[in-house]
Amino acid sequence: NYNYGPAGQAIGSDLLNNPDAVATDPVIAFKTAMWFWMTPQAPKPSSHDVITGQWTPSSADVAAGRLAGYGVITNIINGGLECGHGTDARVADRIGFYKRYCDIFGVTYGNNLDCYSQTPF
Repeated sequence: NYNYGPAGQAIGSDLLNNPDAVATDPVIAFKTAMWFWMTPQAPKPSSHDVITGQWTPSSADVAAGRLAGYGVITNIINGGLECGHGTDARVADRIGFYKRYCDIFGVTYGNNLDCYSQTPF
């Protein structure tokens, strides 16, 4: 059930029997997005902890090239498909969107923006 079971349980909605609610109900869509952003799913940290500097890579993470920065968030979201095999247009697109919003908010990008050489979680 991947994320539907745990997310549904956390937000009080039966997403296993109604997975389309994530796409059709804006409140459920927002709740599941927040749940995914805030919730660590071992061995992955939460995206929130990464971007706020609360996550410190373990020695295993460092050996796998997973250093603190936006690239780890891509690894959390879609690492199995996008990370660890060199340059990937999808990753470049994500970085472009990230930089756009950083510029809008007037914040720095930080380091380690890509996951090209990271081993997926």
